[in-house]
Amino acid sequence: MLKQDESPLKLKTAAFSDRISQLYGYLRNVKHEEVMSKQIYRSGTSVGANVIESRFAQSGADFVSKLSIALKEAGETEYWLERLYHAGVIDRRGYESLLADITEIIKMLVSSIKTMKNRMGKK
Repeated sequence: MLKQDESPLKLKTAAFSDRISQLYGYLRNVKHEEVMSKQIYRSGTSVGANVIESRFAQSGADFVSKLSIALKEAGETEYWLERLYHAGVIDRRGYESLLADITEIIKMLVSSIKTMKNRMGKK
């Protein structure tokens, strides 16, 4: 059984943050890409940070707010992945792999937000 702090969403976003950190190093050191590397690093690691913050939410509304911020950051990360791919900075394999991860995270976030909103509406 998973501990609360080992939720699938927490584990998935932590692993994604690690992948984004590795991508950031590659973009900076190998591709010498400055601007987009900082953008995707900031948004990509922020997703997991906001998921962690949601664990300490003061209310259901605060929980939804934190996860909504994570969702916005995930959307921005998806945007930067597309830009990096279309600019030829990352290859198709890397792009598709990271895109699959962020798409799954987005689905998990949407589901969690909907579930909490439903619970809040029933009270």
